[in-house]
Amino acid sequence: MVFSFSRRFRWPFSSGLAGLLLLSGAPALSHGADGQAGRVAPGQFRVLPLITIEGHGGFENNIEGQPRHYAIDAQMGTVLEWGLNNGGVFAIEMELGPAFVWGEAEHFYGRVEPAGEEEEHDHHGLPGSNWRRTDIKGRLQLVYQPTRRLELSAEWMPYLITTSQGEDVRGLRQQLSLAGTMALGNGDVNFALGDGLETIADGLFLAVENRNGWDSTGTYLGNYTDTRLGLGFNVDLLNLTMDAGPRYYQPGSYSGLGGRVDWGGEIELTYPLSSRTVLFAHWQPMYNTQVGMAGWVHHVGAGVTFSF
Repeated sequence: MVFSFSRRFRWPFSSGLAGLLLLSGAPALSHGADGQAGRVAPGQFRVLPLITIEGHGGFENNIEGQPRHYAIDAQMGTVLEWGLNNGGVFAIEMELGPAFVWGEAEHFYGRVEPAGEEEEHDHHGLPGSNWRRTDIKGRLQLVYQPTRRLELSAEWMPYLITTSQGEDVRGLRQQLSLAGTMALGNGDVNFALGDGLETIADGLFLAVENRNGWDSTGTYLGNYTDTRLGLGFNVDLLNLTMDAGPRYYQPGSYSGLGGRVDWGGEIELTYPLSSRTVLFAHWQPMYNTQVGMAGWVHHVGAGVTFSF
């Protein structure tokens, strides 16, 4: 199960709440246009207040008991954007709000028990479908997009567990992320506007992300690096993005385990109902290769973002 926040697709190839609104703010973007509709002009500044509601679940099918988490997040946030030359953007993105938790809280990928037990954690007799509590979830991201084809970002993701229950210990879980995405084409692929398979290369991109995680007890849980080859395209207003590749996972010293290479990816859908309302959904399958834990881990989510 991945302790993560849903990525917001930034047209054409990467993540960020601002990008979700850039996409939704240009539903009439003409085929062959430069893709700058809805962007902040060089030297200009804008503020985008947002509300995001998402239901999501995690499913660990690779270990005994098959732990589950389910939650509904209600996040209020703001995106501060500055327009740069060459169609670029610098943005500060913030979110904070309650997470209504059933089963377990979200946690860092690959967490194991310190004693080197063969299971990643213990249920302590608390069924995954039971209502647990209300936690607090946040996100702060800095996004630098100097050109339409390159984006760099840094992200802090705090998660406050409000009550100790089972394997969840009261305190602040944290994650830090550094990521980069590079488009290999111009991103102008829309099959509803007459594009054929020969244009698919324009939707290709490369993405690299490193994440480090700390548990609520202060324990450093380790880090992983995703290296992904992806593809993004539109079918009219519906955007589909998919990526796949290896995950280089190095657990913290607490685990007594060595590093490994897992495999997985993500499929994301976004659809603007209007210039201020966007639906999204995502599925993150990951194959864990650890001996004794080999098998699939899944995270799925769907929700809506409103801008004002």
